[in-house]
Parts: sequence; C-alpha cells; structure tokens
Amino acid sequence: MANNKWPKLNIVFRVVSSIRTLLIFSSVIRVALILYSEWHDAHSLVKYTDVDYLVFTDATSFTLTPGPTNRAQGPLGKWFNIGDPYHRETYRYTPLLALLLSPNRWLHKSFGKYLFAGCDILAGMLMHRLLVSTILPIARPRTDATVHAPSSCQRHPTTSRGHLKADGDSKISAAIPISETESCRATLMVALHLLNPIVIGISTRGSSESVLTLFVLLTLFCALRGRWDATAVLLGLSTHWKIYPVIYGVSCVGVIATEHQRNGQKDRPRGLLPRMIQHIDVFVTAKTVRFAGISAGTFFILGLSMYLIWGYPFLYETYLYHLHRLDHRHNFSPYFYLIYLTHPSIPATSPLAMWEKLIRSPLTSFLTQLFLSLGSGLFFVRTRQDMILGWFIQTAAFVIFNKVCTSQYFLWYLLFLPLLIPHLSMSRSSFIKYLACWIGTQVLWLSQAYKVEFLGEPIFRRLWLCGLIYVIGHSWVLAGITDSYRVGVQRT
Repeated sequence: MANNKWPKLNIVFRVVSSIRTLLIFSSVIRVALILYSEWHDAHSLVKYTDVDYLVFTDATSFTLTPGPTNRAQGPLGKWFNIGDPYHRETYRYTPLLALLLSPNRWLHKSFGKYLFAGCDILAGMLMHRLLVSTILPIARPRTDATVHAPSSCQRHPTTSRGHLKADGDSKISAAIPISETESCRATLMVALHLLNPIVIGISTRGSSESVLTLFVLLTLFCALRGRWDATAVLLGLSTHWKIYPVIYGVSCVGVIATEHQRNGQKDRPRGLLPRMIQHIDVFVTAKTVRFAGISAGTFFILGLSMYLIWGYPFLYETYLYHLHRLDHRHNFSPYFYLIYLTHPSIPATSPLAMWEKLIRSPLTSFLTQLFLSLGSGLFFVRTRQDMILGWFIQTAAFVIFNKVCTSQYFLWYLLFLPLLIPHLSMSRSSFIKYLACWIGTQVLWLSQAYKVEFLGEPIFRRLWLCGLIYVIGHSWVLAGITDSYRVGVQRT
C-alpha cells in the first residue's frame, strides 16, 4: 500500500538508498555545476560565480605577491615576505582564508570552489555519523501524527553501529543495534542538507560558508561526546573564522556545569544570597574555567598571530568593522530602513534626536540578539542531548534579529535541522503551515525588494513592513519547532 501511496518518493529513496550513493551523487552535482560555472562566466554578462569569490581570489593574489605598497603591516610583517590581503577592498575575513585558497593562483582558479564543495561533502559525512551513532538510537519513536517513510525504508532490522546516551548526564555508553530503517532515515536527513539547492548553489558559486559549517559541525560532534578540550579548540577556531559561533560557548559551559552539579549534588541553601552564591559556584568550576580558557586562548592566539603579521588592518576589517557597520541597503532585517533614514551619507536638516541616534546605533540590534542568543543557550540546554535544539534556537535568534540578514544567513541555522528532525513530533498540517510561513514571508519581502532594486519604485516603507512580517513569521516558526521538540527516550 505504501508503494502506491508514495510512488515518487520511492524513486528518491532508491537514488539515495545509501550514504555512499548520496555522497557520490552530491559530489557529481557539485563538480558539474563548477564546470558549468566556468563556461557560463565566459559566455554571459550575468556571472554564476559569487562576487565574494572574486574578492577571495584577489586577496590571495595580494597576499602571495607583495609589493612596495602591498606589505603585511604587523610588527612582524617585515620578517615575512608576504603581502596584505586587506589591500583588496571589501575583504573582511581572516587571512587564513586567503592562504587556504593559495592554489587558486598556482593550480586552478576554481580550486576554492572544489574546496568549498568538498567541505559540503565532509559535513554530510559528519551529519550521518552523528545521526547513526548518537541521535537516531535515542530519538523518540514516531507517532501516528508524524509523516511515515515509504516502504523502501521498511526493511528487516539489521545491526549497525550506534551509541546510546543512557543516563541523565547524557554520557555515551555501549553500542546498540540500529535498524536498516534508521540507517535509511539517517541518509534521508543528510540528503536534506546535501541536496538543498541553496547549499549547493552557495558552495559552487564560491562562498566560503561551507568551511565554517564544517568547523561548527566538528565542534558539535566533539561536544556531544564530551570531548570538551577538543570542543573548546574548535569553538575558538570557529569564532576566529567568523565571530557568531561564540554564542555556542554559553550552552557548552551550561552543560559542563550541569554535569558537574549532578556528579556532586548538594542541598539547596536557604536565603537569596546563599542561593546566588551556589548558582555562581555551579558555573565557576575547574572544568568550566578550563573550557573557557582553552576556547578563548585558541581565539586570542590565532588573533594575535594574525595581528603580529598583518597588523591593525586585520583587527579592523575582520572584527571592528562589524561593530559600527551601518548597512542601509535593503535586506530582510527591518533595521535597514531605520538606519537608512538616519544614515550619515544623507544630509540632515536638523541634529539627530536621541531616539534617532539610538536607532542608528549598532548596539541596538546587537544587544537584543546577544541577549536572546545567549539566554536561549542557557534556558534550553540542560544536557548534551539538548545541544542540537539549543544551537538551532541560538543561531536562528541571532539571524532573525541581526541588523543585516540575507538568504545566505539562513544556512547558519538550517545546518542543524537534519539533526533536529528526529526529535520533532509534528503533524503534517503543522509542518505545512510552518513551511508555508517560512517561505511565504521571504517571498513577500522579495516581491517588494524586486520593485525597489530593479524597478526603482520608492516603496521603502512597504518593504520595511514586509521585514517586520518576516521577523514575526520566522519567530513564530521558531517557536513552533521548539514546541514540537521531544527529548529522546530509550527504546523498550
């Protein structure tokens, strides 16, 4: 009966019947698109390659070919025969990215695209490993309200490697069998990421987001296994690469503190002050201090090394620029219009009022998103098992309330969705409503943005209202996903 009910899906299941098949298929798609991009760029005025990739390539060229006006400006820069990647305007990334793409210059101009596509594939392999070994063995059994897979996944159970978080501390215990159905389901979850057109397009067009994606997944992989020293190092590296992963440190410290508290449970003292002292004592332990020290140390060692070679341009372009950046160009964030109205480039007829200065200040959005991101990390994460939900909520809140938001930013939290789905209990109707809202609010905004960008219609206020609808709609979807989360239970 299932075959008749899901004929088209059965074909998809056969195509991605194993992780090996999916990885090969995903790799072929990416290689084909990269080859096509070279032909397309040579024959079309509208380029397939992202402009950021050209910025990366130019920065690499400046780094590898120093000149009289192009030298690393750090205190130790004179000891290295190396150029300044920030000589390329709009390059606002770590110099490690420019060095990583060195083969663009001496091997092939599309090397970076292949590297980014390769990071996609490695991320898919890591997702599958997490699903099979950690997530699916403890996921809550699906209810009647959940969409059931077609019969191509309904095979006789076989044994596979898997691990179960058996106790309240979410420790990884002995391996248990995992059925063929669960293995197939894991492959399908990975397919949601690897076959996502946005993910494919971003890496094959030359965006470096997939490198950070891999770093974040590696950080999560180690955290779920309680390898906190490795987690701290990877978190420091991820934060050096792009600053936003720093928000995950709060949930990591919370889990470490909770595990320590359970291992040495004490009676709750009486009185407000003693309780506050005990609460602080829970978070300030040798393990949490060690984690924070290693993570911050990794970040500062990398940053100091870059500063000593490339100097203040590294510090400003990579970090400080984003603190006072005033982006008045239209984007999903409704902040854009308020910044646009008070932007310094627009002559003011009178001095700005206090509320106008407050609106224009980057701290207005930064403090809001920081409070929500850090607060949700502490509130929703109690054990390692909750970290996937917690990181998803933290990232989504950070993106939704960021002062600048483009479609590319959505990938930061969609990365966790394939790992979160097994823990969601959601009816078909709810799933359709949330998906329609998530897509519909974007389509509504894009319809107005098109009129502004390409037709030149002065409808900024209407576009701003669509930005507000986007924030409300995506916040509602986030709340719905959070409400449908169910903690995994042991199978009987």
